[in-house]
Amino acid sequence: MPANPQSTAKIGNHPLHPMLIPFPVAFLVGAFVSDLGFLGTGDGFWARASMWLIGAAIVMALLAALAGFVDFFSEPRIRALSDAWYHMIGNLTAVVIALVNFALRYSQGAEPAIRPWGAVLSFVVVGILLFTGWKGWEMVYRHRVAVLDAPEQTAAGTTDTRPRGPGRRSAA
Repeated sequence: MPANPQSTAKIGNHPLHPMLIPFPVAFLVGAFVSDLGFLGTGDGFWARASMWLIGAAIVMALLAALAGFVDFFSEPRIRALSDAWYHMIGNLTAVVIALVNFALRYSQGAEPAIRPWGAVLSFVVVGILLFTGWKGWEMVYRHRVAVLDAPEQTAAGTTDTRPRGPGRRSAA
């Protein structure tokens, strides 16, 4: 068994979940910023941008969640981490709030929905993302989830490209 909990949803040795999460995070933070742009200027462009950003965030969050669920449910050592549970439940909560926010904007119109609830919901989502990002960081840097740091954990047939130093012999 590998020393560290491993990602199951991956391409080669590269976990998919961390490749996908920057998109919904950036889109949701961008939606909050564009909400502030609308509140500051009254320009409808910012309201429409927020709605599109939230919609794109939901799509990308669902893709990231699929990869995260595969990792979570296929590796008991990941499920055993309280940080993993906080990360998953928090992110699911953020996506549900984003869905409500998108539905509110879609049904009421992008501009009227921002004052005040759209902006408040965007702010709450950003706060949740700060917490879940911290928990994701804890899983990688503290619990070493999906970290490859031992030679026996590398994929078969790969070349060791670490620099040769004193005491290191050639792999050939």
